[in-house]
Amino acid sequence: MSLRDALRIPSSEITDEAVYRDRRRLLAAFAAVPGLGLASCSDAAPPPAPSKAVITPEQARAGFRTSEELTRLEDVTTYNNFYEFGTGKSDPSRADRTLRLKPWSVAIGGQCAKPGVVSLDDLLKGSTPEERVYRLRCVEGWSMVIPWLGVPLADVLKKFEPTSKARYVAFTTLEDPKQMPGQRYSALDWPYREGLRIDEAMHPLAFLVTGLYGKPLPQQNGAPLRLVVPWKYGFKGIKSIVAITFVQTMPPTSWNDAQSEEYGFFSNVNPDVDHPRWSQKTERRIAGTQSKLFAERIPTRMFNGYADQVASLYAGMNLRKWF
Repeated sequence: MSLRDALRIPSSEITDEAVYRDRRRLLAAFAAVPGLGLASCSDAAPPPAPSKAVITPEQARAGFRTSEELTRLEDVTTYNNFYEFGTGKSDPSRADRTLRLKPWSVAIGGQCAKPGVVSLDDLLKGSTPEERVYRLRCVEGWSMVIPWLGVPLADVLKKFEPTSKARYVAFTTLEDPKQMPGQRYSALDWPYREGLRIDEAMHPLAFLVTGLYGKPLPQQNGAPLRLVVPWKYGFKGIKSIVAITFVQTMPPTSWNDAQSEEYGFFSNVNPDVDHPRWSQKTERRIAGTQSKLFAERIPTRMFNGYADQVASLYAGMNLRKWF
């Protein structure tokens, strides 16, 4: 199968309810109060404005591949965090194939000139598919090296002509407990939500993924469409995306909303900022024949080794405050 065939999957193929609704009504009530914002990081003050950083094509391409040993397909597809299909690492790969991938559409809205609901085919139309080998660093302290198939996120976002008011991009996962049985339990406040600052979303390394190892994404890895942001912790890579919204203020995100003292909005890989319950100075690299449980620990690099490409995005920011 060619990269283009793997990427262009035709659209034709493709909490307790009362508690949940009460919480949604509470959030709506807050939103209705003029001037009252919902805090989505550890401090109420807004972060610095999006940067004017410029990265050359050569700098960008240097981050698209790595010579590090790849993680085996078997491990990439059986050791996953995807709570919509269970909270155990093997739960998502063992789950019944209940996710309906055809048809699949994505709602685009907010601060843009061309909102609408588009099929997966139309979302990707005109974008050139490519393979990128990125490091994936989980906030839990393990990492992988994965060959992804996809398109630059910026190429897709630009089609919808975000306005000058679009300072952030919010993403939402499908919410359907019949298709995603893990959503029957209150592990998180469903649906799963993530977000990026607009300059992060437009960065050349930010990637919309539809496959890995030359094949379409399996259910447990976020089929049919997920986000990969290689300089951030893995939970920023939202899976099974059904909505992309351009917004003016920092959007709520699931883990930050659940435990803001542990999971910041930015969530950049940073060995100097520990998780409150464990160190982030090293990671367990799952690659080659290394056991998932006993893999060698290696030093964690700032921005997961992509500092040359992304450090300028955060010039002047206090990365301990805006973790």
